[in-house]
Amino acid sequence: MNIIRVANAEEGGKKAFELIKEGLANGANVFGLATGSTPETLYKEMTASDLDFSNCVSVNLDEYVGLAGDNDQSYRYFMNQHLFNQKPFKATYVPNGKAEDLAAECAHYEEIIAANPIDIQILGIGENAHIGFNEPGTPFDAKTSVVELTESTINANKRNFEKVEDVPTTAISMGIGSIMQGKKIILLAFGTAKAEAIANTVNGPVTTDVPASILQNHPDVTIIVDEAAASQL
Repeated sequence: MNIIRVANAEEGGKKAFELIKEGLANGANVFGLATGSTPETLYKEMTASDLDFSNCVSVNLDEYVGLAGDNDQSYRYFMNQHLFNQKPFKATYVPNGKAEDLAAECAHYEEIIAANPIDIQILGIGENAHIGFNEPGTPFDAKTSVVELTESTINANKRNFEKVEDVPTTAISMGIGSIMQGKKIILLAFGTAKAEAIANTVNGPVTTDVPASILQNHPDVTIIVDEAAASQL
């Protein structure tokens, strides 16, 4: 693992952007993307740049079950607002949270991943060290599936909704096994709330109790952390 320490999220976004730019120059054209506040500074750098992604493909990690892509709390909407509307890609894939057959949608998403091997995978990390929506206890070989969100994850996401009852309790998430297929992984973490998860990910045992700890077994992982998130390293 390569650990890059930065002063704040803005500097972290710039560092991650440098890696994206380098990857693009070296032929990377499939990007696994994450949502949430953590990658916003990266997407800000991407949209402000002169880089051309029109021949690239994006494959997002997850989507809430029950939310249509035009719902302003959906991850499709988030990606459109923060990146795709400003930087068009050749193709952008986000799970369909409104699919009538969720099992079929998960299988279809695995087919998309297989057809578009991810060159660079962007990750955030939950306070319980989840990656994607793969909560503690998720098998390391898990593929895309419907997952039940933990109370801590629901509470972390409730800031985006009027009331906690509005927060979806299930999501379609790329599995840990699927994430690990990415050729290069860049994980970003900012703030004291992520410090324990980062310490367990980097220095703890590889265990399903700490989903992100499996990244110790990946050959090319860069973790970008501010001083607060790195405070327990």
